[in-house]
Amino acid sequence: MNAMTISLPIVPEANELLTRDPLALTIGMVLDQQIPLEKAFSSPYVLAQRLGHPPTARELAEFDTDALIEIFAKPPALHRFPKAMATRVQDVCRVLVAEYDGDAANLWADVRDGAELLRRVGSLPGFGKQKAQIFTALLGKQYGVRPTGWREAAGGYGEQDSYRSVADIVDDDSLARVRAYKKEMKAAAKRAG
Repeated sequence: MNAMTISLPIVPEANELLTRDPLALTIGMVLDQQIPLEKAFSSPYVLAQRLGHPPTARELAEFDTDALIEIFAKPPALHRFPKAMATRVQDVCRVLVAEYDGDAANLWADVRDGAELLRRVGSLPGFGKQKAQIFTALLGKQYGVRPTGWREAAGGYGEQDSYRSVADIVDDDSLARVRAYKKEMKAAAKRAG
């Protein structure tokens, strides 16, 4: 189990759930696109509140899809695109059930090296190269999952104090630094585009 504590700038109860529940952390990463990261990583806690308990991967994998979409869409919605993201979370949970005995921690439990960790994470539905690298960096920097070569597998996101992603956010200052980096990257892309 992870010896670290997740400390994103979100409610303490949401951080606590992310810290103790690998599935919640994985769901937060799934949802971390096209919405503020605070919303993405708070939503697993809100989902647990709506269900009355933290869900298991097996429970979500077998959940009635329309009912899960309703839970995601209930105001305030868990994501800007509740239907697509409820379906994506369910797809990820189905992979966790089929390949990792329904335990998100098994995704990284016995990896030989960073390359294998990146490959496993990258095989999840919706995890392209960048998202897989960010999750690998988050696991290493904040969750204590550090197989040999994890920093290299995570690319620039794995660098110490890089402030490029959620992997580096531990307080309001680091959040501001990551936001400034993302803003500069968008501006650079716009200039190049």
